[in-house]
Amino acid sequence: MATVELNKDNFEQIVSAHDVVLVDFWAQWCGPCRMFAPVFEAASDRHRDVVFGKVDTEQEQELAARFGIMSIPTLMAFREQILLYAQPGALPPQALEELIDKVKSLDMSEVRRVIEERSNAVA
Repeated sequence: MATVELNKDNFEQIVSAHDVVLVDFWAQWCGPCRMFAPVFEAASDRHRDVVFGKVDTEQEQELAARFGIMSIPTLMAFREQILLYAQPGALPPQALEELIDKVKSLDMSEVRRVIEERSNAVA
């Protein structure tokens, strides 16, 4: 599957409509972003059950600001609309594969339970 261009108009719909979504925040002028792009694209070909989205931070400054993007590339992983991972830096292929496998294998009922416990503790 090729990567999908994400913007402020389609971001929520894409994340809501798919089980696992990986998002690469990038810019054309960013050398590490350009180096990570083929790694991200290759993973999208191997994991057709995952949506791989790209946000051009130059074109989508509002969306980048919404997520507090301070450094690019920044990779985010969502599963069932829950943000599970958000870190700046280009991952090597093996690390990206490990992240994808971990996101897919999580027990989401346990994740929701932990989130609820934490929100109750704060309240």
